[in-house]
Amino acid sequence: MTDFTTTRRLFDIPQGLVYLDGNSLGPLPRAVPERVARTVTEQWGPHLIGGWNACGWMDQPRALGDRIGRLIGARPGHTVIGDTLSIKVFQALAAAVALNPGRKVILSDTGNFPTDLYMAEGLIKLLGPDYRLQLADPEALEDAITEETAVVLVTEVDYRTGRRHDMARLTATAHARGALAIWDLAHSAGAFPVDVTGGNADFAVGCTYKYLNAGPGAPAFISVAARHADHVEPALAGWLGHDAPFAFEQGYRPGEGVARMRVGTPPVLQMAALDAALDVWEGVDMTALRTRSLALADRFIAAVEAACPALTLATPRAHDQRGSQVSFRHPEGYAIMQALIARGVVGDFRAPDILRFGVTPLYIGEAEIDRAAEVLAEVMDGALWDQPEYRARKAVT
Repeated sequence: MTDFTTTRRLFDIPQGLVYLDGNSLGPLPRAVPERVARTVTEQWGPHLIGGWNACGWMDQPRALGDRIGRLIGARPGHTVIGDTLSIKVFQALAAAVALNPGRKVILSDTGNFPTDLYMAEGLIKLLGPDYRLQLADPEALEDAITEETAVVLVTEVDYRTGRRHDMARLTATAHARGALAIWDLAHSAGAFPVDVTGGNADFAVGCTYKYLNAGPGAPAFISVAARHADHVEPALAGWLGHDAPFAFEQGYRPGEGVARMRVGTPPVLQMAALDAALDVWEGVDMTALRTRSLALADRFIAAVEAACPALTLATPRAHDQRGSQVSFRHPEGYAIMQALIARGVVGDFRAPDILRFGVTPLYIGEAEIDRAAEVLAEVMDGALWDQPEYRARKAVT
């Protein structure tokens, strides 16, 4: 049984702050600063360029990939980290389309995160006018898969509402109709149990700075199903995806398995932070995490609905239809969120009207949930959000 009191002590969260934004950027694990400092002073400093060999920097993307793979149900040796999530989405899309020649449609849903759709649009411009991006309403996505669909690109949890797709079912339908499936796990990895192998995903991608708490700008990951790993063709053929990077050959030869999905130089200091952040997950039971997350979210929903009738729940009530966040709608959502943050309750806002709260049991308990609901009620009851300073939009919302 996971002791969430113990995991709470592994994070450095400012005293008195209720942090409900780990679904956007996880808080600082206490072990990270020392781990990064040691990488600087004990590896980079004395070894200089020799650190690539002496300190094993070049091998870390696969080792860290396997640590993430355990959390998403991937087979060992089939996940690698590096680059950004946008890059990994593009890689997975291009590879999937190439694996399904003759089909010209990339299918996604209107609730998907914009960068995924932008990557699809950019790829289509390169592929030519015969290809197109088709969008369906989230509830109609399964019915929209046809014999024209090359690949279905789905973010499992809607970044705004927290609505969760049934990925295994969507994938089964896609395969039955001759399409491939890409799972975007940006709001899934570290939020609840994921099983990309059992769900038969063709590709899975995700970031590590949200629920995995690896810090701003932390590297993304990509996982490739075993049936594709040895013959998938990466469109972004970076030198570290080459079979022999330091042979410096003029032509590209893909590396073995998922290694071919590497692109650029590994971010050594960010990998040190990720490695330390993943230590938090040792001994965490994902089923217990999910049970706790749902209980805390239910508690928050009940308290807010009882005290704040002007807010409308945007997150599905059914447990199997939601991720690990709670979202409410209000026309003045941005100002309300700024008023909350000013009072020590941190969530975030997503246009046009979503107040978003991440529920992360590793460091959030009943006391934080109750305090957040109490402060939200105060803000709403007194219209404390109706101030010019709370309406002024910042660059990051």
